[in-house]
Amino acid sequence: MKSDNANINGIIVINKEKGFTSHDVVAKMRRILGTRKIGHTGTLDPEATGVLPVCIGKATKVCDMVLNSDKEYIAEIKFGITTDTQDIFGNILEEKSVLLSKGEIENAVMSFEGEIEQIPPMYSAVKIGGKKLYEYARKGVEVERSARKVTIKKIDILETGSDTAKIRVLCSKGTYIRTLCSDIGEKLSCGGCMTSLVRTKSAGFDIENAVTLAKLEEDGYEKHLINTDFVFKSLPTFNADFDTKKRLVNGAKTTVSAPVGRYRVYDENGVFLCVARVSKYNGRNVITSEKLFG
Repeated sequence: MKSDNANINGIIVINKEKGFTSHDVVAKMRRILGTRKIGHTGTLDPEATGVLPVCIGKATKVCDMVLNSDKEYIAEIKFGITTDTQDIFGNILEEKSVLLSKGEIENAVMSFEGEIEQIPPMYSAVKIGGKKLYEYARKGVEVERSARKVTIKKIDILETGSDTAKIRVLCSKGTYIRTLCSDIGEKLSCGGCMTSLVRTKSAGFDIENAVTLAKLEEDGYEKHLINTDFVFKSLPTFNADFDTKKRLVNGAKTTVSAPVGRYRVYDENGVFLCVARVSKYNGRNVITSEKLFG
């Protein structure tokens, strides 16, 4: 590895290819960029592909914010096959021929739109009793899991066959698409498993703007580095003068005329400084920093 390059700050959106874990991506980027301060923003299974925003330098402070964002996926389902991992790569538990109508598939799929409950799959990183579920699963141990509420904000049915479906899903954090596919199969009383998964959007980043590791290494990072403030593009801007900047950096309250709300703050030189909140305090509007980036 090159000497640590501490001057790289920002986000690179990787189009993760099959066969790589999210940790593999981070390790390869550390080598390519020559810096160790890198963090990914949400695990993708090795066989899944698509959008994996990777934060570098000071941008690693937004990792938790990106993790909590909505995500969009395109998944393919095979009906009539049930596996222990809820995808086609696991051990087949049951297999049968099915012949489903388009209407049957549509009704089953669309019944999952809205707030639903999911039981985390055994092959997942959810921790119970200090161990990840997949650690139990690899030993053949089934652990009781509590259902969790997630929100399927939108489902589009892209294709259907007599025993297949292709769907696009916009969902909240913590949603297991494998489990969704399995549950749709169960709803149809025939079982089902996920055969492919592509994450197409995460935290406002789109697959059209994602780059493969090979392309990143070929091009260099500069043309693919996105400024950290992109994550907060929906927030209004606040321009801080020198004195306000000092107070924000020190965590002090400053009286401002801006309306109550959250802001992305830039210093007197136009450099992204922080995310801050304006709130009421003793009858005044005051601004305080939530997270510093400058």
